[in-house]
Amino acid sequence: MTIDIHYSIVEEQEPKRSKRPKTEKTQHQEIKNTEKIKSFSIWPPSQRTRDAVINHLVETLSSSSSVLSKRYGSIPQDEASATARSIEDEAFAASAGCGLADDIKILQIYSKDISKRILVVVKSRSASAKTPTTTTSEETSVEYEY
Repeated sequence: MTIDIHYSIVEEQEPKRSKRPKTEKTQHQEIKNTEKIKSFSIWPPSQRTRDAVINHLVETLSSSSSVLSKRYGSIPQDEASATARSIEDEAFAASAGCGLADDIKILQIYSKDISKRILVVVKSRSASAKTPTTTTSEETSVEYEY
């Protein structure tokens, strides 16, 4: 008895399928959706993605709970925002101009470039807080391997 009741509930919950034939418009939409999937590109990142990267950098630089901030100190929010935008812009420009055709490799270069630049910023800021008159060229230059 319980099985019959359960079975009938399952039958009632199944969505009813339309028996109408596919129109030319719905077929065209399905083809268009398939083309969108095939044309997915990882590089260049969308502006929305770039903004998310910048927001994450600001949070990392200004938060007192991030690993970098605990080691090198945090940066005030307004300075962190300008620094994050600069880091992302420079990394994007350097990665876009690297001349590679592989989107994934370009994205890896972009990510590594951001990491290197953020380390340079926090290290140089930490060093300047300790000795405000001297900075070494090692702290301010970044070399990239492609």
